[in-house]
Amino acid sequence: MRIAVTYENGNIFQHFGHTEQFKFYDVEGTKIVHEQVTDTAGSGHGALAGFLSSHNVDTVICGGIGGGAQSMLVQAGIRLFGGVSGSADEAVKALLAGTLAYDPNVHCEHHSHDHGHSCKEHSCG
Repeated sequence: MRIAVTYENGNIFQHFGHTEQFKFYDVEGTKIVHEQVTDTAGSGHGALAGFLSSHNVDTVICGGIGGGAQSMLVQAGIRLFGGVSGSADEAVKALLAGTLAYDPNVHCEHHSHDHGHSCKEHSCG
């Protein structure tokens, strides 16, 4: 299994579409066998699903994430654990132990179209 966590200074970055780095964890069974921080090279929002697929990721842990990006992860066959904060390393350990607290209904507030925001203003994924 390969887990990707939105990453900034050891913690889970809170906006999936704006993350500049992911920390990848290669896992065998319940043991982390390799860790690596990788720059997204300017990929954003929807393009991140392709970026993650090209790096053989099958699971993502993040903070907030918009609906479009969620859909693209689903289409890419990548499991999502959103609404998570704190240490990236601790979140992965909790996921592997089956104790990760996450929000299955997570959404990024800035993507809410009820408050005058329109995705036509930028490239939402």
